[in-house]
Amino acid sequence: MAGSDQVPAVRQRASTRERLIDAAVQMCGERGIEATSLRALTEAAGSNIAAVNYHFGSKEGLLRAVIDQAMRAVNEERRVRLEQLEAAPQPPSVAALVRAFVTPGVGLAETHGSRGPDIARFIGRVMGEPNARVREIFAQQVEPVEGRYLTALRHALPELDERGVQFAYAGMVGLLGVYQSGTFATLGWAPETDDGTSASGSGAADCERLVAFITGGILATLPTKATDG
Repeated sequence: MAGSDQVPAVRQRASTRERLIDAAVQMCGERGIEATSLRALTEAAGSNIAAVNYHFGSKEGLLRAVIDQAMRAVNEERRVRLEQLEAAPQPPSVAALVRAFVTPGVGLAETHGSRGPDIARFIGRVMGEPNARVREIFAQQVEPVEGRYLTALRHALPELDERGVQFAYAGMVGLLGVYQSGTFATLGWAPETDDGTSASGSGAADCERLVAFITGGILATLPTKATDG
């Protein structure tokens, strides 16, 4: 689908609202949010700007709808996983928290079937978008759940000050976003096959790599005395 301005054929019979969401997922994922004009989106969806205003109120409203649709299942799985960890007899470890956060994100593509790779790439693009307003919109959509992970990391990393915990959290979110955007493939690592799956193996294998790398990086930032022994 790379380089195409057309909505996938299997969705051509979808409603106007769905076609606009499809076009936003595909084109913003390929080009970036700021580089995708509203006119280009409506042309790809076989619609018009009036339809965007009717269904979403604005391009920003469309962006919110796409993020909500893409992240709803991920947020719910993250919430459930976190609550299970918090209900356990022992406080969750850093590794357990990273795994609970990363796993649903890696599985995002599978959650949405054939559209999954496009949606994962879109979310990765949003997370790396230079426009602060776009990142703010994304943060508002995911804050109810992701904010709880930040709090949990604070408890799991008492040796770190607030800036250190924020850095650990940002590193986790950032690396996951880079993975979702497909940037790893452009760097020559794990090129994707035609169906969007990783040639390196299953998503589970990729998830394990990410969890190990992120956890190791976070623990490496702890003060030396906290890691001795």
